[in-house]
Amino acid sequence: MGPVLAVVLAAGGSTRMGRPKQVAELAGRPLLAHVLAAAEDAPVDRVVVALGGAATEVLDRVDLGRAEPLVVEGWAAGMGHVLASTLAQATGDWGAVVVLLGDQPLVPGRAVARVVEAWRAGAGPVVTATYGGRPGHPKLFDRRLLPDLLSLGGDAGARDLVAAHPEWVHRVEAGDLGSDADVDVEADLERVGHLLTTTTPSNGRQP
Repeated sequence: MGPVLAVVLAAGGSTRMGRPKQVAELAGRPLLAHVLAAAEDAPVDRVVVALGGAATEVLDRVDLGRAEPLVVEGWAAGMGHVLASTLAQATGDWGAVVVLLGDQPLVPGRAVARVVEAWRAGAGPVVTATYGGRPGHPKLFDRRLLPDLLSLGGDAGARDLVAAHPEWVHRVEAGDLGSDADVDVEADLERVGHLLTTTTPSNGRQP
């Protein structure tokens, strides 16, 4: 079915937090590092991380592992622009693209694996993780939808595309594996940090 590209979206300006949340410390390492660790553990063939507003700080302070940094020009235009620009840079004959958000540190690699495995079993062309039945991330898009993703712009991301074609969407429950809680403001760091310490196993990896 072709190789899978993982895209971690981490290009935002962190306006609500007032400082680059990508590098905010969470459980002893930068917030973004937790998301990249999940991608590292997932059954994907390549990982890229979209950077923008805090690119310099991220490159200086975050161990990207196997993720390749792609800096997006005009990142402030919004998530749709960032995703389309990142895919345009990450050229390749991808069977599918799986999208993670850089401010959701409790999404584990096993959630990504569950989404990818469903697609490989024939689900799609969109596969989304759900948490208690509520759609979240990661989201996977089959190669058939890559032209649509490449044409995105503004801040809508792919949600309008998904909303217009609910029949495309296959849901995979991942709430038993982790959470899609995100970090937008300072208080979220403490809240998510508490959840992280109560769900992290003794080997130090996310569940």
